Amino acid sequence: NQPTHTTDMTTENAIRLLAGSLVLISLALATLVNTWWLLLAAFVGLNLFQSALTGFCPAEMIFQKIGIGRRSGES
Repeated sequence: NQPTHTTDMTTENAIRLLAGSLVLISLALATLVNTWWLLLAAFVGLNLFQSALTGFCPAEMIFQKIGIGRRSGES
């Protein structure tokens, strides 16, 4: 059985996409501009860590308010 793959963006996937993009942008800017840009990657990592422990994710709230993504399990 092959798992079915949908193209619908869940809120969780949108958050992963945002976090991954910010980390890569941070690394590029740290390499090309100034190493202080690594603080952006640290902020993203800390936010992901606290979100996993507390369930509070500001990005999720923003995405839901502007209508990006859906919760997994929703149709």
